[in-house]
Amino acid sequence: MTSEIPPQLPLDSPAPTLSSFGTVAAASVMAECLRVQADVPPRGAIARTFGRSPLSDESRPWYLGALGELDVASRLASLGEEWTVVHSVPIGTRGSDIDHVVVGAAGVFTINTKAHNGARVWVGSSRLLVNGQATDHLRNTRNEATRTQKLLTDAAGTPVPVTGVIAIVGAKQITMRERPADVTVLDAARLTRWLKKQKPRLDQAQTAAVSALVRDAATWTSEPQHDPDVSEFDALHREVVGAERVRMLWGAALLIALLGVIVPMALHYYSRLIGG
Repeated sequence: MTSEIPPQLPLDSPAPTLSSFGTVAAASVMAECLRVQADVPPRGAIARTFGRSPLSDESRPWYLGALGELDVASRLASLGEEWTVVHSVPIGTRGSDIDHVVVGAAGVFTINTKAHNGARVWVGSSRLLVNGQATDHLRNTRNEATRTQKLLTDAAGTPVPVTGVIAIVGAKQITMRERPADVTVLDAARLTRWLKKQKPRLDQAQTAAVSALVRDAATWTSEPQHDPDVSEFDALHREVVGAERVRMLWGAALLIALLGVIVPMALHYYSRLIGG
């Protein structure tokens, strides 16, 4: 059984009401997951006993998306003080956001996290397929980087280099048929190493100025920002993990029971062959 739960998720943050801009990873995805999950009735005793997941078909994609963003956020936290990282950055007027924006001497990187657990990802110059199905990942990431570059360039009064990145979480295989010219696609496990290897494009003063712009909510939106109840998502996460462990215990018990029947039968059959 493949677990839905990546390890070491940073879910022990306090539950703020007003936004501490850019500090809560997966904020919008967690909020949407909790909104959809609010319509799901609590599990009954039988469902809990047999480990049925508390997630609905509608809330599961949001839940897995949040786990993917939290996984990438935990990796970005290791970059060091010379880097600036903000999460769930609003852009546009339709509730869209950029999963992570990273600033360093190598410039600005907009990171689009995509959780594709156990999937086969194929990357071409203009297409990205997941299990053979076309996606909008390249187009959306390109648009995020273009809009961010225009916004920061206008705010800074000087050109700001921005690179769009797709970080794939949990894929079984990533086949790079042809690298896109304007978007970098890589496994999330390679993300921080790749960032640190990029050539410097900003001097120290420019990096500091762009970092200050990126950290300022007013650069991105004039609307008030509210963070989700992280403790509520943490509780849901624990419930999902608990249900998965119950299912694993039931699976192990079934296997032991089957072995308890099959092994004696096999020994009996073998003894008859030897004795016959």
